[in-house]
Amino acid sequence: MVEIIPWLNNFSEKLRETFGNRLWFLGLQGSYGRGEATETSDIDVVVILDELSSTDIQSYNAMLDSLSHRELICGFLSGKGEILNWDPADLFQFCYDTTPIKGSLDEVLSLVDESAVAGAIKTGLCNIFHGCVHNMLHEKNDDVLRGLYKSASFVVQAMVFQKTGTYIKCQSDLVAILSDEDKIIAETFLRLKNGASADFTPMSENLFRWTQKRIINGTSL
Repeated sequence: MVEIIPWLNNFSEKLRETFGNRLWFLGLQGSYGRGEATETSDIDVVVILDELSSTDIQSYNAMLDSLSHRELICGFLSGKGEILNWDPADLFQFCYDTTPIKGSLDEVLSLVDESAVAGAIKTGLCNIFHGCVHNMLHEKNDDVLRGLYKSASFVVQAMVFQKTGTYIKCQSDLVAILSDEDKIIAETFLRLKNGASADFTPMSENLFRWTQKRIINGTSL
């Protein structure tokens, strides 16, 4: 597993060398940001510059190519103007799942209201429903199913936030407070994340029924 603190220190220094004082925000998302990383986890970094040009994208790519663990690096690159005019429903998960390294997302988070959280939940459910049915009919792919359960775990996080006003970042902590179908979804995601084999048909059918019920009957826990 990557020693993430020294890696981030080196990453930050390379950013400074490449972009100087143009960096508006640097953060860490995903498993490393939540303290749940495994040997196969991506290094999911968020880099927001004062503004972004195509030349900046090329410079950032060259910078990434100079770093260790290049194959694990992914994430989000943007200018400040784009992120401040983004769809607020997309910004909910983006803000709450990002651990700040430099700068703050408070200005972005101020754009996320109750309707944005509700929109994130509804859009997530609809996308998972469509992806699940499509996968059951066409791809029939275990990796696609894993990705759908990952997306479902984010929707469950958002539903808990909608009800309590608290964002629970760690999935194992989330499982502890859930009940019934929502708990099964979160537990299945954790098993798949930790390397369990996908039992394609029952897992797909369970995810299908869960999203179907939530879309038709509402998202209240």
